[in-house]
Amino acid sequence: MFAARAAAAPWGARLPGGRRLRSSVPPSRSAQSGPARPRSPGTAGRTRSTSGISVDFTETREAYKSKESLELLRSLVVLKLCSYDFLVEKNKEIMDLGETVLGQKAFHQLLKMTFYGQFVAGEDQNAIKPLIEKNLAFGVGSVLDYSVEEDIGSIKHEQKETNSCASAAGKHSLGEDHREKESEELFVSGQGGWNGARTYSHPDEAKCDQHMETFIKCIKASGGSSIEGFSAIKMTALGRPQLLLHFSEVLMKWQRFFTFLATQQGQDGLEAVEQRLELTQLQDFLTKVGAKGDFYGWFTGKQESAGYINILDWKSLIDDREKASDLLVVPNVELGELEPLFKTFTADEEKELKRIMQRLDVLAKHALENGVRLMVDAEQTYFQPAISKLTVDLQRLQNREKPVIFNTYQCYLKEAYDSVTADVQLSRREGWHFAAKLVRGAYMDQERERAAEIGYDDPINPDYESTSRMYHSSFEVAVSASRELEDTPALLFRTTHHGP
Repeated sequence: MFAARAAAAPWGARLPGGRRLRSSVPPSRSAQSGPARPRSPGTAGRTRSTSGISVDFTETREAYKSKESLELLRSLVVLKLCSYDFLVEKNKEIMDLGETVLGQKAFHQLLKMTFYGQFVAGEDQNAIKPLIEKNLAFGVGSVLDYSVEEDIGSIKHEQKETNSCASAAGKHSLGEDHREKESEELFVSGQGGWNGARTYSHPDEAKCDQHMETFIKCIKASGGSSIEGFSAIKMTALGRPQLLLHFSEVLMKWQRFFTFLATQQGQDGLEAVEQRLELTQLQDFLTKVGAKGDFYGWFTGKQESAGYINILDWKSLIDDREKASDLLVVPNVELGELEPLFKTFTADEEKELKRIMQRLDVLAKHALENGVRLMVDAEQTYFQPAISKLTVDLQRLQNREKPVIFNTYQCYLKEAYDSVTADVQLSRREGWHFAAKLVRGAYMDQERERAAEIGYDDPINPDYESTSRMYHSSFEVAVSASRELEDTPALLFRTTHHGP
């Protein structure tokens, strides 16, 4: 099944494993589909399709011109039902009851007429074409989205189920089964440069390859159904969530250490991209606390340092971690000493990271071949540092000639502006196209509950107004970069997640 991107529906067509498909073009979203380019104030709210039709979305008559009365009525009913917390929280139980009472065939037909029809574009490439073409004729583009993702919570639940099975079947037999999966040679499609048989060091690797193949189908469907189409992917479908969580923790330790060092040099209060460390002070301080590496020599060997480094220079050490391992040290508060940043990161995890990049490279090549732009969705904050890092690494490779890979920035996060600004500056420094999708966010309740449960600061802006200011200021940074960089202009996709 294929779906075009839209608001996440609490009810939708369920796939094996509890996955849901989402649709991209409910009337309330039409104003925000497609890339937003810098425009003059007089054209705000307008978009132009490849057919030349201009639509002003401040005019409701024009905005809903493509919708029949029954479609609008369905939208009102569905979105109203989605506003009831009880129905959202108990949706699985209600769906199971509905299927029991009405029967599978009648219940599925009811879903297609209501929630499925509202949020899902179609079941396959041929089924989605009429809707995509219809919307395109009215100036509305589509983003095909196979909405598969993983989370730490769901994995723990699956592990509990596995342990339960182990108790019933016997530990010995389960162990043999896992060893067979880990050594099993599976063949992956050779298209896009991934050839031959692969041996998986972790059973989840095979599932990630299967997700990659499904994403390839979405890319091809998008390329065959629209001009300059978009396709969205989830990083947690291409790599183990535990790995992304671990890598994110490593990246955040390194960033926090920079912030601490900047504070030591009187740089607190400045925006992250404006903080600079004086190298002589940096070397003296780190030597006193036990560092063995030559920070001063490493950075003064680079022409752009000029005696100071910023957060971009600091993060670049991660890319050179094989050569700069003696520089990558962070404080261990409990022991009161420095320790290697990648101390707990194993060789197998490094291999898994490389496999994620290989999968991303395959998808990027298919996107180029099919004239499709690829969006990497943002996910939970505890995965996001790793997701953003891997996405930027892909942009460095694929966005040299034109913007193909889009990173996603959730502007309900307090750090969104700093993230956008840093990546804009990095693209400017290295000479590649900055391409971004700006959203408000989709995991607010979950993020706040987790922060309260574990005991760290809430990463979400305090209110809607703060998020809107973050959203617009981030947009202005990206637009300014596009105006300044004629050779590698930025490309922006403005959207938002509308909670039902």
